[in-house]
Amino acid sequence: MTSRQAEQNANIALGTLLTRMLPTCAVTIENTRVIVDNPGLRPDILITGADRAPVVIEAEFMPAATAEQEAKDRLGLETQDGRRTIEAAIALRYPEGFEFEDYLDGGLADARLEYAVFYKDETRFPESGWLSGTPADLADIARLVSVPQSAVDAAADALEDGIDRAAAILKDLNEQRPAITQTVAALLGMSDVPQTHRMACAIIANAMVFHDRVADIHGDIKPLRLVCSRDVANPQREIGDEWTRILAINYWPIFAVARDIVQQLPPAEASRILRLLEYTAGDVAASGANVEHDLTGRVFQRLIVDRKYLATFYTLPASAALLARLAVAKLQGVDWSDADAIGRLRIGDFACGTGALLSAVYEQLAARHEREGGNPADLHRAMMEEALYGCDVMPSAIHITSSTLSGAQPTVGYGSSRLYNMPYGRQPDGTVAIGSLELLQSSSVMTLFNTSDPAMRTGSAGEETAASVPADIADEGFDIVIMNPPFTSNTKHYDADDGVLNAAFAAFNASKAEQDDMATRMRERSRNTCYHGHAGMGSAFAALADRKVKPGGVVAFVLPFTAINGASWAKFRELIATNYTDVTVVSIAANGNDMSFSSDTGMAECLIIGRKVKGKEKASRRADFVSLRHRPGGFVHAQEFAKGISHSQEVRRIEEGPYGGVPLYCGEELAGETLDAPIDGYADGWGAARISDASVAQTAYALANGKLWLPTELSGIDLPITQLKDVGQRGLDSQLFISTAHKGPFTKHAPNPTATYPALWNHSAKNEKRLICEPDSQLLVRRGEEEQAIELWKTASRTYISRGFRFNSQSLAVAFTDRK
Repeated sequence: MTSRQAEQNANIALGTLLTRMLPTCAVTIENTRVIVDNPGLRPDILITGADRAPVVIEAEFMPAATAEQEAKDRLGLETQDGRRTIEAAIALRYPEGFEFEDYLDGGLADARLEYAVFYKDETRFPESGWLSGTPADLADIARLVSVPQSAVDAAADALEDGIDRAAAILKDLNEQRPAITQTVAALLGMSDVPQTHRMACAIIANAMVFHDRVADIHGDIKPLRLVCSRDVANPQREIGDEWTRILAINYWPIFAVARDIVQQLPPAEASRILRLLEYTAGDVAASGANVEHDLTGRVFQRLIVDRKYLATFYTLPASAALLARLAVAKLQGVDWSDADAIGRLRIGDFACGTGALLSAVYEQLAARHEREGGNPADLHRAMMEEALYGCDVMPSAIHITSSTLSGAQPTVGYGSSRLYNMPYGRQPDGTVAIGSLELLQSSSVMTLFNTSDPAMRTGSAGEETAASVPADIADEGFDIVIMNPPFTSNTKHYDADDGVLNAAFAAFNASKAEQDDMATRMRERSRNTCYHGHAGMGSAFAALADRKVKPGGVVAFVLPFTAINGASWAKFRELIATNYTDVTVVSIAANGNDMSFSSDTGMAECLIIGRKVKGKEKASRRADFVSLRHRPGGFVHAQEFAKGISHSQEVRRIEEGPYGGVPLYCGEELAGETLDAPIDGYADGWGAARISDASVAQTAYALANGKLWLPTELSGIDLPITQLKDVGQRGLDSQLFISTAHKGPFTKHAPNPTATYPALWNHSAKNEKRLICEPDSQLLVRRGEEEQAIELWKTASRTYISRGFRFNSQSLAVAFTDRK
């Protein structure tokens, strides 16, 4: 019989494996003298890294009776290395019988480990049960929990508060000396309004948060406290000089526009703003969350007021992580250990906003490279110079995208980037431009500026942001196109009194003539694509993604749920069904804010990911439909969702009967279901999405195909099905009966049991819970309209179909009455 292994041996094997997967971290195994004031305490595995909170793993053989308590006991302790507080600990259970494994190293690589994460705020993930994964999955978890989401949220709140207070100073300056704030607005390509004041302060704050990270790397750069604290006589001059030194190193996307803004301010106001934001930057640094790449982007998006027209709803960080993981998982043939191979990938977001999706994809590429033993820093120059393409119509958005991507590896410089501010609205030559959608019929467009390339910056403040730069964005040139495009429809005519007749083109105070010309330009550029005016700008960006992604490449979208079932999105669904394979559609079977993947949209959304067919490959004409119970609540949550979705095997088909789909679990929580269904019926929509019980979809599918097949029944009963139009004629619109505008021959009154012309008319959910309903009104004939009344009464019926069908307020789809 094989002898029993010691737990210490298993921990050493696991720690050695994690060391290879986390090469930028220090992995300490079974060591004492690593915890402050507890020299004898010996964590099983301790993972530490620069600018990261330490993570402890306490591991035991099954039944692992004390692993959870030991993990919780480590929370709040400080490590000797950097005296950082342990804010997350992982309890881990080795597989049943693993203690009798002869070769622990070999048996561990593919072992299914069980683990749970405990946080300093006394929360547990999952709330009950255990996660299951390989050591590679465990390495990803350890990487994610080293920056707790609560700390990121606290830092975001602190940064937003500081920006708002600094913006109040600009507001006062605007009232007293408006020429100065107008100059600042011109630097950003925006009008002089409160939104612009907040944006300017956000850009300054962003540079200040980043300042000390640069100073830590380059010893000749003074830290922030020495250039703009209350003890510094002239912070404007000191920080301007220091940022000029930083620009000599590189870091143009972060510091150039920020320096230009500061230099335009009067010394007194500049000093007040810089000292205030220096304090704010200190709060962010103290939180430990200044390493979170998307922090400034999250705050930046809160400051955008013009969402109504640009519809630039921010992709929530966890949603961005989920979409990016699903997209990267579909890439084929990438050697993740080869930094050069990863650097040759091309990733595009042509409506990048604050860069949340580009940042999420970059994080995934870096994590996969690190898991294979590589150093993510080796990717950075190629990522910034060649791999990542981002376009947006807002100059300030491009600044933030540049900053968040640059912040991934602040120690690595680079030259020019592929981040472009796209032309939008009336141009100097009198023509109009429609942003990235100019690329629908072109592979090149002249952009407004590129802040990332010093060679393109030709003059002093303001001049350098006006240089046109050609953006070459080749058709079929991208491995991944990922977008959360604007949803605005050009057929919404609200705000007409304000001159907003073409809502999709009403941003930046566009005149009616500009809106009309841009709408005409849109029709020209979108010819022969899946764009539809009622579907809105999202369908145009989907067409752009299809044009730019290469065969074998991946598209990944956040779209309104109407992309799945709306009539105006039929061409888009046809595009996906006929040109893509390995398609995944993710939706949320919930109501309220939890039904969207973006911030503040108030509408149901979906994720659609697919790989474009190449060569002789054929489209699958099927998709995995994932219906989540709620959107991911954090990065760890997103990883578990993505892992469960990407690794699902033998997904049950909708044709197989009412047995449900493949359940998706987070611990013991049922997080959703996955169901395989055809997508070639694109004209009528895809019906397998946003369903909390997949067996309902399976029953409905059987019914639509002439079979009544209910749960618990082995097989279905043949049931002839036809369309209502084949068995009857639809009645007339109600307004034709009583509306004076339509010369209706009747008037409507209270019901009468002896009525000659009884009617089922009023909406009453309380009274309409049965198939047989009583009339609730009677119709009386207007004098002189007797002949018309007799003709209309010939359409009377005993069958009534609800035209306001709702699951909550009008759940009766068809009603009957005893007599016509």
